[in-house]
Amino acid sequence: MDVNNIARQLLPLLGGKENIASAAHCATRLRLVLHDDALADKKAIGELEGVKGCFQNAGQMQVIFGTGLVNKVHAAFIQQAGVSEASKGEAASAAAQKLNPAQRVARLLSNIFVPIIPAIVASGVLMGLLGMFKTYGWVDPKSAIFVLLDMFSSAAFIILPILIGFTAAKEFGGNPYLGATLGGILTHPALTNAWGVAGGYQTMNLFGLDIAMIGYQGTVFPVLLAVWFMSWLEKRLRTFIPDALDIILTPFLTVIISAFVAMLVIGPAGRALGDGISFVLSTLIVHAGWLAGLLFGGLYSVIVISGVHHSFHAIEAGLLGNPKIGVNFLLPIWSMANTAQAGACLAVWFKTRDVKIRSVVLPSALSGMLGITEAAIFGVNLRFMKPFIAGIIGGAAGGAWVVIMHVNMTAVGLTALPGMAIVQSGSLLHYVTGMVIAFGVGFTLSLLLKYRVEEKA
Repeated sequence: MDVNNIARQLLPLLGGKENIASAAHCATRLRLVLHDDALADKKAIGELEGVKGCFQNAGQMQVIFGTGLVNKVHAAFIQQAGVSEASKGEAASAAAQKLNPAQRVARLLSNIFVPIIPAIVASGVLMGLLGMFKTYGWVDPKSAIFVLLDMFSSAAFIILPILIGFTAAKEFGGNPYLGATLGGILTHPALTNAWGVAGGYQTMNLFGLDIAMIGYQGTVFPVLLAVWFMSWLEKRLRTFIPDALDIILTPFLTVIISAFVAMLVIGPAGRALGDGISFVLSTLIVHAGWLAGLLFGGLYSVIVISGVHHSFHAIEAGLLGNPKIGVNFLLPIWSMANTAQAGACLAVWFKTRDVKIRSVVLPSALSGMLGITEAAIFGVNLRFMKPFIAGIIGGAAGGAWVVIMHVNMTAVGLTALPGMAIVQSGSLLHYVTGMVIAFGVGFTLSLLLKYRVEEKA
């Protein structure tokens, strides 16, 4: 495969050298920021050798090449285009200028929560395994090893505000260590643990106000709002504090003022906001039941196209940290939507003899079954449209099933087959059944629906 030739053919299809604002790549995709997106011929780009799909998302033109090949194409492309190599972060920053407000909020929340996901996944997997061992009597829950592992499994959720404080401050332009400190204040041992409020808590009188001495372990919105205020305050303080005193006064005043505002105003308001969102969602699931699963499962793939789905991490983390809920009932629904799109994608393989299309379909469907659906959605299903619609229906059917069977997860970030690792104890069979339903409906409808799959002689 001649990567120089691919780069040479790709450049005019993107509108020429003068239309390239930035070029970067991730593990599988060439990420391009164009001055004018309308000049790009996505259909022609998708037909180039080595290209597995082309789509526009988050202000970027993303061309899927796959692991390994993308590095070679990127090197050849920046040479052909005469642009300097940009990091993925620089490309994302350039792309952010082209986003609408909803997409910017989604990108913001994604940047805050994606770095935290590995910690939550690790804790969630361990929590799920411990729950299974306890349910089936495979271990003594009073044994030292179980007690220690149980402590390990809850750590990420207990210090979640500290983790969020660090990443949120980086995103809001504040000092990440001050953000982590503010998160630490909200989870200080002197405050009653958020999960132990039922046993009673103390209040303190300050300036005539009663402060509930309750911690914010596992919460999301209180620390997000508090760190946003802290970052704003820190930047304002730096505008008038002399440089000689900046290293002392700025962090001192930032922490003191932000902590008081967080404890008196933002913390309680953020907790109310998070509890309100959790209450609305849980009420929908309880009272609307399978209809809620049908709706959420069907709409998720549509939401993925806009990129707004990244903001759901905040809501899911809030569900996990809520003492009254403590589980993620949204992720199983998203998982069914992803599985259905994978099934609909695979059906295209049976409807065409085009070697190029087939070469894209199989890896895209496999990627979808591993929870990464961009290649399947943008590279195959949306290209022929009816497979995408079949995936929506399959996701709705699977979503209805997991809600009916009360399937929950213990973490965020893993869907489809990898999601089996974080399914709550006792729900694994229902989860797998839901995937079979979603995949089967998506595959069958995509196979039966009539649409033209382009073939080459």
